[in-house]
Amino acid sequence: MGERGRLMTETVTGAAAPAVDRAAAGVSATETRRQPSSARPAGVRAGRRRRKSAAAVLGLTPFAFYVIVFLAVPTVVAVGSGFLDADGRFTWANLTGLMEPAIAGSFFGAFWLSAVTAVVGAIAGAALCFALLRSRPGGVTRSLVDSASSVLAQFGGVMLAFAFIATIGAQGLVTVLLRTVAHINIYENGVWLYTVPGLILPYLYFQIPLMVITFMPALEGLRPQWLEATATLGGSRWTYWTRVGGPILLPSFLGSLLLLFANAFSSYATAAALVGQANNIVSLQIRQALISETVLGRANLAGAMALGMLLVMVVVMLGYSALVRRTARWQR
Repeated sequence: MGERGRLMTETVTGAAAPAVDRAAAGVSATETRRQPSSARPAGVRAGRRRRKSAAAVLGLTPFAFYVIVFLAVPTVVAVGSGFLDADGRFTWANLTGLMEPAIAGSFFGAFWLSAVTAVVGAIAGAALCFALLRSRPGGVTRSLVDSASSVLAQFGGVMLAFAFIATIGAQGLVTVLLRTVAHINIYENGVWLYTVPGLILPYLYFQIPLMVITFMPALEGLRPQWLEATATLGGSRWTYWTRVGGPILLPSFLGSLLLLFANAFSSYATAAALVGQANNIVSLQIRQALISETVLGRANLAGAMALGMLLVMVVVMLGYSALVRRTARWQR
């Protein structure tokens, strides 16, 4: 019986060993087959990343084409022409021409007009933002003001000039009504709308809405907890605005102010439609140098003036970018 049991045990053990060996061999074969597939997802992910990168590049192609064709190439051509004379030879004479009284005065006029409209537009827009701060976000008042600001900030050029001419021009609707009904002549001392100081009112028409759009997010970023913490520490509302809220909003306010200055400094169509032949701002002086039939041979001087405007815009926008980066810390 013992011998018989021993033989049975050996038989079972011998039969199980090949099965175990086959199972081990099967596992190793499976692992061997699976090992190349483990490297496959990395390649798939790399391929997907390449396809996403290609898709991103293709998506940016229309914008890049627009920037190159309508911004980069005209800028290079305009600025490059400022270093050439009428025969295409290199010269510094166009840059020295910027010191002429008429051209220097046009830069001063553009600076003056841009600074006045930027300061007045920033103050009026900030006051409107503070008034809207008490309104309910998403309410009727806030929605109407936001929608109107988005539209009016882009309403400029010849359309804006025509609107002011038809409304408060020399024979505009409001002008005639004031003169016939209230016996008020707004042009008693001259037709001021068609002068450079008269551009202040049309410019404010799009400067104030632009201020609302750019400054309102910073104002909404003020947290109520800061006011509560100031009150808990014994501070008044004046203390909060001078020590907490004001310093936080100041970079955003100055950044919006620079943006308004750049917006007014680069405007052309509204001034060209209203002011006409006067060339007291640099953008109109550039037009005079390009298309004038009485002053010939100064087309390349327009490139030098464009270079001057470009340098001003670069300085302004660098300052704006620095202020925006500083403001972004409090809006996270």
